[in-house]
Amino acid sequence: MLIGELANEADTTIRALRYYEQQGLLHPRRAPNGYREYDESTVALVGNIRLLLSFGLTANDVRAFLPCLDQDIADGPICPASARVIARRLTDVEEKIAALDVVRKRLIEALR
Repeated sequence: MLIGELANEADTTIRALRYYEQQGLLHPRRAPNGYREYDESTVALVGNIRLLLSFGLTANDVRAFLPCLDQDIADGPICPASARVIARRLTDVEEKIAALDVVRKRLIEALR
């Protein structure tokens, strides 16, 4: 399938697909005319990439998941290498929450 067809099937944009390719997350074949060609299985791969990005992971973080992105990761276990990425990102989020909680408390005090 061509990039526009993949974008429609995966409910995303052509721009996003080109970004995923630029980041090394997608590797389309090239037709003799230079068009990108994708297998039907790429629809699920793009869905997994989008899911991981919705968790707050970066494209760089998603690279750790590449060995298991061809599987349905929404309900299944994660790849062992990716557990470290998730743990690191969770730590980052918890640190940001703690910092925001300090600011929140200061704002509450300022209103009293």
